[in-house]
Amino acid sequence: MMNYKGYIGKAEYDGDNHIFAGIVVNTRAVITFQGTTVEELEKEFHNSVDYYIEWCKKDGVEPEKPYSGKFNVRFSPELHQKAAIRAKILGISLNSFVEKAVEDELLRAE
Repeated sequence: MMNYKGYIGKAEYDGDNHIFAGIVVNTRAVITFQGTTVEELEKEFHNSVDYYIEWCKKDGVEPEKPYSGKFNVRFSPELHQKAAIRAKILGISLNSFVEKAVEDELLRAE
């Protein structure tokens, strides 16, 4: 994975065309890039992100931020209730409880 200005790029080798092809994975906007060497791939990743930001500026729209830190989660009512009760028992907000659960799961995955 590559990171540039908060945008995360993922690339794979295309053996049929003998190139590396990549895409930015943390936006809804489609931002792609490619190169025949790792150096060229990285350069084109940066160029694609810069082009996207410049295009947004010229078009008068705000570039999509990779992640805002906010997202909606839907639980079953039963799970929602259990989580809310457990958070209350722990003396933390439901948001903090869910954030800690996600962090714990990500640590287990490493």
